[in-house]
Amino acid sequence: MGTQGWRVMQAAELRRKILNLVEEYARQAHGPKPFIRGESAVPVSGKVYGGAEMGGLVDAALDFWLTAGRFDKSFADNLKQFLGITHVLTTNSGSSANLLAVAALTSHLLGERMLRAGDEVITVAAGFPTTINPLLLYGLIPVFLDVDIPTYNVNPELLEAAVGPRTRAIMLAHTLGNPFDLDSVLRLAKKHNLWVIEDCCDALGSLYTLADPAHDLWPVQAGQRLAGTFGHIGTLSFYPAHHITTGEGGAVFTRLGTIKRALESLRDWGRDCYCDTGTDNTCGKRFDWSLGKLPHGYDHKYIYSHLGFNLKMTDLQAAVGVAQIARLPRFIDQRKSNFHRLFDALRPLEKHLILPQATPHSEPAWFGFPLTVREHVSRLELIRHLEGRKIATRLLFGGNFTRQPYFKDRTYRVVGALDNTDAVMSRTFWVGIYPGLDSTMIDYTAEVMADYFRNK
Repeated sequence: MGTQGWRVMQAAELRRKILNLVEEYARQAHGPKPFIRGESAVPVSGKVYGGAEMGGLVDAALDFWLTAGRFDKSFADNLKQFLGITHVLTTNSGSSANLLAVAALTSHLLGERMLRAGDEVITVAAGFPTTINPLLLYGLIPVFLDVDIPTYNVNPELLEAAVGPRTRAIMLAHTLGNPFDLDSVLRLAKKHNLWVIEDCCDALGSLYTLADPAHDLWPVQAGQRLAGTFGHIGTLSFYPAHHITTGEGGAVFTRLGTIKRALESLRDWGRDCYCDTGTDNTCGKRFDWSLGKLPHGYDHKYIYSHLGFNLKMTDLQAAVGVAQIARLPRFIDQRKSNFHRLFDALRPLEKHLILPQATPHSEPAWFGFPLTVREHVSRLELIRHLEGRKIATRLLFGGNFTRQPYFKDRTYRVVGALDNTDAVMSRTFWVGIYPGLDSTMIDYTAEVMADYFRNK
């Protein structure tokens, strides 16, 4: 064996020792701690991780590739397999995934179906800003509909009335992991030839079964399917609060090759070239293109066909994702189990609280447990009671976005009243059911709520 071969063997053995030490460090420094009622925190969300995630992170650091590389490819392939979808692109955040989804629909590659400034997109006002903000950035007009309580998704009875002469798309989030009524949305989309973007940032693993297969845009699989695989584009977030985490990170996915091409270009600076990072001349004619007013043979790696960004994931993030997605089935089961345990424990409080309800034909992998207090209950007093006992709470994101400070002087349209949206703004909050909470923590949450109403 030559000197070089010996050094390779030594480096491999040293890497093995480092990764074994990382596993041991993860167990000792990041292992679970005992829960003490009233002293330990009960978060609404959080990351669940261990030696595999930390080991992957260090393994990627030892490569020192840093940008998207082997771990990113593996992570994207694993996501593609889990989702059963044709094209998956990782991104640096779920917000970027939503931005790319909207931007892709403005691409010239779509011809007459491209979205233009002034076109309308149906959505809801009760949600998170990253579902709405990309519309505003591209000069599109949000058309806000009211939500249903207690599914917290768009009221399907309002959809048809929202369609106007410039309506071109529907962009909705599956609220807190609860799928929206995909039958109604897809029926409308097929009738009016609308694009559909599914924001699944809170809904990785949620399932839906179309009541009428005739509504399906992609009759590729009968029966139950994952949320995000019904529309033209789906998005995911891997922020630490979400179903799996890469720290910052996200993904955008589609079945359509044309949209994939637009997404990839927009994510990668707007370049026309589609070579993977670290590769050249995939097209076989790198110096033989004539595009725009550039000279013939201009390097394809520096030809830009879109106004794009750099929104790629790093290999360090993807290495964590590879380990996380292996845990995803267990995470989903734990979320469902925690949801049902808390739901059953809170049933006696229904005269004070409106409990959440899954959309018909759905099986949510719940992100959180939403509650709306009845009109005789003070939400502020209740959440102060919970927070004072270390149980974290969150409101349902932005409430009614038309009332947010930054929406002053924005252009939008409202169809019907936003009464339930205002009720969500005033009376709804949610608590945690994520996989880091065990049955003792779930029971403690229910007991603290029961104590509040018993004392009142």
